[in-house]
Amino acid sequence: MSNLHGLLERLDLELLDTDLFRGFGPHDGRPRIFGGLVAAQSLVAACRTVEGRTAHSLHGYFLREGDTSVPVIYHVDRIRDGRSFATRRVVAKQRGKAIFNTSVSFQAAEDGFEHQARMPSAPAPETVPTNEERLRAYQKESSHPAIDFLLSLDRPIQRREVDHVNLLAPKVHEGIQRTWFRAAGALGDDPVMHQAVLAYASDYGLLESAFNRHGHSFLTEKLIIASLDHAIWFHRPFRADQWMLYVTQSPTSSGGRGLNFGHIYSQDGALVASVAQEGLMRIRKPQ
Repeated sequence: MSNLHGLLERLDLELLDTDLFRGFGPHDGRPRIFGGLVAAQSLVAACRTVEGRTAHSLHGYFLREGDTSVPVIYHVDRIRDGRSFATRRVVAKQRGKAIFNTSVSFQAAEDGFEHQARMPSAPAPETVPTNEERLRAYQKESSHPAIDFLLSLDRPIQRREVDHVNLLAPKVHEGIQRTWFRAAGALGDDPVMHQAVLAYASDYGLLESAFNRHGHSFLTEKLIIASLDHAIWFHRPFRADQWMLYVTQSPTSSGGRGLNFGHIYSQDGALVASVAQEGLMRIRKPQ
């Protein structure tokens, strides 16, 4: 099921006090809160304390696993309000301990130089199988429990992987990976919601760029993976309920970590956001 409405409800944070918000995660059977949701809720919390400026960058660190059974408390610190820029620090906590820490920078609109990297060519999104279609095909081939679980989850984001790596029999994939994505329904005109939905979706598939380089998928049982940090730069206005192309790649991995970069383009070729993430990528040692 798509259930975009459920995601939008979770992004509509509850105001507890000045600069203090509460958010909830879905009870969907995940072992921990999806990192993209915590990043998106942190962004919403920061945006609700700023007027006349738009978020242009977010830099965060995942500190602890998020527990899906309890709410997340977001405390916003108003670090700076300047003429052109404003900065907010957001700490997300559960049971008094920080699970995510981020800084968000805002800028008043202004004109300036313009250039961008060109969007790679890609087949039209309508010609690429949906992720749900691919999972149902895997279901016919395998009884792996993770496939049934993935099919049971809400899918507020529609995703179509151009450079899909076989989850059951992964092979080494070098170079870029392209994925079309959009919200599974209309989002309205609030630009904060479009930024938050993009932040949420940007955590899908990014770590895969690193471990796909080594012939693994997230179904590899001996592989331990976790997001360590996440950064987003918002370059231009966009609508997250229209198709965007997510182009990801991993330039390096070492020390049990993989570094991943992503560029997000609107369907007409405008570079609207860039993403970076380093993730834990460790092979489980035999007992």
